[in-house]
Order: sequence, then C-alpha cells, then structure tokens
Amino acid sequence: MNTTLYHRVKAADIAVNHACEVGVYLPHTSNILGFISDGVQSTLVEADPATVAELHRYFANAPHVKVIEKAVYHRACTLEFCKAEASTFVKEISASPALMNDRFNIHEAQTFSVEANTFDTMDDGSIDVLSIDTEGCEWYVLQFLRSRPTVISIETGIKRYVNPHLAQITEWMTANGYQRWYKDGSDTVYVRTAVYSPGWRERLRNFFAA
Repeated sequence: MNTTLYHRVKAADIAVNHACEVGVYLPHTSNILGFISDGVQSTLVEADPATVAELHRYFANAPHVKVIEKAVYHRACTLEFCKAEASTFVKEISASPALMNDRFNIHEAQTFSVEANTFDTMDDGSIDVLSIDTEGCEWYVLQFLRSRPTVISIETGIKRYVNPHLAQITEWMTANGYQRWYKDGSDTVYVRTAVYSPGWRERLRNFFAA
C-alpha cells in the first residue's frame, strides 16, 4: 500500500468526508485505504469482476465503503479488457503502461468484458479526495466529473509511458483551479488552490522531488 497520498492530505489538514478511487486493483493496495481505515465514506470503482469480488470480501464489515463494478469510459457501452494484473487495460486503447513499459503481448492476453458508463452516473458531487489509475482512461473520469475534489491523484506517466490524454488533463486542471502539488512515482497529485495552497518551502521541495 502506498500511504503517501493519505499522509500528505492529513499533514495538510485537508478535510475529507468522501474519498473515491477509480481503478483499485487489490484491496490492500488501495490508494485511499488510510481514509477507509479512518471510517471516511469511500467509493471504490473497479472493472475486473474478480477484483470486485475481493473488494466485497475485504470490506464486508465496512458499511461506509461502496464498491461499484463498472468501467469508466466516455460512453455507456460494453468494453473488452486485457488482463495484465495491476495494469489491466481497455483493449481498444493504443497506449497503456502495460503496452509501453512491459511490452505486453495483446494477442496472447486473457480478456474479459465489462459494462462501462460515464463517471457522472457514479459521482454524487461530494468527493473530497479522488484517486484515478485506469491505465490510459483517466481523462474520461475528469471529463464527466461532477465533484470538485480538493485533491486529485492521477496516473500521468512513468518510464516510456505518457498518459495519452495528458494535454487535456493539464488543461482541465488549470481551467478548474488546480495546481500540481507533488509527483509520486507514476502519479501526479493536484490540489484545488481555493482550498489549499502549498507554501513556498513545500513548492520548492516538490520541485526538486519531481
């Protein structure tokens, strides 16, 4: 489990009443597990039925956790996914970490189909912290986002992989009052400046850590 997001948000004293993660993978790897452990209302959106079953088992005694078995896309449809463990991705996209960094062989992949919908059908407008890791489809969450979370963590790229919608993501963040807070591996974390603005020491530390 990567606890950086949780600890940075807590250290900044940012109020969190609803955390959401889109593209969870295994329960103990959840990027919002710290918030779940604190009893914060949490929404987990995951496409892989096998992973969804694990999430339901793991959080069976956590009524504040809602699991949504859906893929997020730019339209309502049925999508075919290529199974690549933590890097499982939509078969029809041209760039994902598994394809670019791991040289994944799409022709030999195990596949499964899942229902997809736009994110506005899943977002009740109250999300404070949002983590998005959907292997190249992150933009489709922002595109239909009803909430304006204080913090958004989004996979933007690492090694040979660059998010195919990075220009749209960057433009959306600027237009909606966000600035880059820090970089954590493949994820860039943005913060809504109307709620929290990093001081100059923090900005300097983040610049050298990028």
